[in-house]
Amino acid sequence: MPERTTERRPADIRQGLLSRLLTLFAQGIKWLVLSLIFSVLMEWVGMALWWPDQGAAHSHKMLTAELGFLGADFSQSLVTDNPERLAITIASQAHHGLFEVTRIDEVIQWARDPLAPQKSKIASRLHALLHPLSEYALAAMQITQVFAVRLGILVLALPLFAMFALIAIVDGLVQRDLRRWGGGRESSFVYHWAKRAALPLLVLTWVVYLALPVSLHPSLVILPFATLFALCIAVTASRFKKYL
Repeated sequence: MPERTTERRPADIRQGLLSRLLTLFAQGIKWLVLSLIFSVLMEWVGMALWWPDQGAAHSHKMLTAELGFLGADFSQSLVTDNPERLAITIASQAHHGLFEVTRIDEVIQWARDPLAPQKSKIASRLHALLHPLSEYALAAMQITQVFAVRLGILVLALPLFAMFALIAIVDGLVQRDLRRWGGGRESSFVYHWAKRAALPLLVLTWVVYLALPVSLHPSLVILPFATLFALCIAVTASRFKKYL
């Protein structure tokens, strides 16, 4: 008798809610780290090419400007009673954990200060090696604080995205009912592309704003992306199939 070959189908493994949340959290951390690295690299490139005369003062001006935007235009929020304090706390904790606990700030300060003449040859050579790099290290430290302040602003802007999404869902469902009762045609192509573009737009908002090499008012970045995000939600809801 001919041998029967049994086909083994791969098991249909479905992620649970907890694993999906952990995967989403890990992806968010990955994008945040990549945005921080990119923003530091952009600042270093700018110090070498675009604003060589300013040096680390450019990143300090950015930090002052970001705190100014926060204090002037984010006096109230649904997330916290004191938005400015929240962002400053995030920046302070990031600076403490990354630079004070690891003593990197002390190394940067030692490399920036003039070396005493009675120091050993090893200390003198190490100081001569680190002194040219201390300006870039200081800029990286200040850009990390700018990154933390911007992260706090984005957290405060989350209710804005939720409000835009809610309005978009209501408007899209109204358009869907009009299409349903009017005999309009469906387009699965538009529906699937709008559905897939919503989440990347939300992620792109965070990546672009966190990695900007210059200071811009948050509204100039957040509002356009929030509008595009709401447009994708509205198109997705309006193009949903006519009959459930």
